[in-house]
Amino acid sequence: MEEMKPIPYRHRPKGLTILYEDRDIIVIDKSAGLLTVKAMYEKEKTAHHILTNYIRKGSFKSKKQLFVVHRLDRDTSGVLIFAKSIEAKENLKLQWKNVRKKYVAVVHGVLKEKNGTITTYLAENEDYEVFSVRDSRKGELAITRYQVIKEAKKFSLLEIELLTGKKNQIRVHFSEKGHPIVGDNKYGKKGEPKSRLALHSHHLTFRHPHSGKELTFEAELPGFFKSYFDH
Repeated sequence: MEEMKPIPYRHRPKGLTILYEDRDIIVIDKSAGLLTVKAMYEKEKTAHHILTNYIRKGSFKSKKQLFVVHRLDRDTSGVLIFAKSIEAKENLKLQWKNVRKKYVAVVHGVLKEKNGTITTYLAENEDYEVFSVRDSRKGELAITRYQVIKEAKKFSLLEIELLTGKKNQIRVHFSEKGHPIVGDNKYGKKGEPKSRLALHSHHLTFRHPHSGKELTFEAELPGFFKSYFDH
């Protein structure tokens, strides 16, 4: 992993952690609750907006732009990449199928199969809810590989590799498997105590868009994940 150059304190953005930056890319650890890009209900509290201000260093005249490569759900934390040029964005988009994307999640229950691959076709309804369909013509292929790395009486800690990256894919796959992610208020267990979503983008491995060098970035697991397994 390459070292990041130091950032002057006065220019450090609030609400996220920069893991690495160079002339082509910025890699961050996004906090839970922060949107990747603007939505109809939120324009400014987004990683894209915060980082655009950061690269412009407060100058309204700056024309510097930041380009979205991929997204994380608002309540998912962890590694997220932005590109500083269209060329870097296109390079990363082209290689995205080969980028290794590893997540860690806490799910309800103890899984019978301690590792496996979930393959379904995902579709979305008018209420923006994603679900699996049998007909491949009505959905998009979604493949999720997982391994149990720790268990408690009522919870499991999983390492998950996304082999495709569809909207809400991990959340839907484990909900439909009967092991919803802790704190998922959309696909989760009804009536559970309120908690933040226990889903974290832990590792990303990709080739640098300019040098071609393989890079791996890791975002430290949120501390509360461990609290489910301390008993």
